[in-house]
Formats: sequence, structure tokens, C-alpha cells
Amino acid sequence: MKKTVFTSDAPAPLHNLYSQAISVQGRLIFTAGQLGISPQTGTLVEGGVQAQTQQALENIKAIVKAAGSSMANIVKMTVLLDSIDDFAAMNQVYKRYFTESPPARTAFEVARLPIGALVEIEAIAVVA
Repeated sequence: MKKTVFTSDAPAPLHNLYSQAISVQGRLIFTAGQLGISPQTGTLVEGGVQAQTQQALENIKAIVKAAGSSMANIVKMTVLLDSIDDFAAMNQVYKRYFTESPPARTAFEVARLPIGALVEIEAIAVVA
């Protein structure tokens, strides 16, 4: 059985065409890609790829918490970058969130991200 996950502590989906996350049988959580959008303003945060990475990860943190899990239980991340030149800058922020047993991860450059974002991150987590 799948269940839609929603929290006001993360931005609402753009255009309401997808869910923030889906929980499957209360055991697995699949988040939608999160941009560096502030849930308070509904706009991209300023400060470049590091600020957007931090906000995207904070959004994921809020979503997995709302689904009954935590950042420590994320098993897979996918990071989409507007420019692979931002890989090191993104990693400087990313590593603060995963100090022990980091999840598996894929990161790559894409042609373009929604609303001019510099980074988009999605996660798969388990409920422990």
C-alpha cells in the first residue's frame, strides 16, 4: 500500500502534479526531487549552489521526518547539477548531513533544472 507524504516544512510540489514523497507499506520512502526552495517563501534561496544544496537537504530532512524516518536512514540519493563544476561546492554542504555511513549516491550534470535551480536532490529512505 502506498501513502502520500506531505509536510508544510518543505515546499509544496510545483504545479501539484506530484507528491513530496510516497511511503510504501510504511517501510520505504521515495522523495520527489527537491530544489533549494524555501517553504516559507516558495522561491529559490539566494547564495548559489551551496545555499540551494543546504535548502534541498533541509527539505528532504523535513519530508523523511514527516514520513517517520530520518536522514540517517537514507539509503540512496540522486543529485542533479546544473553544472558539474559545482560538484565540489555541493559536496562541501552535502558531507555535513552524512558524517557516518553515507548513502549510496549518483550525481550528474543535466541540461537544465526547473525554475533556474542549480541543484535538485531526491532520496530513498527506510523507516527503521
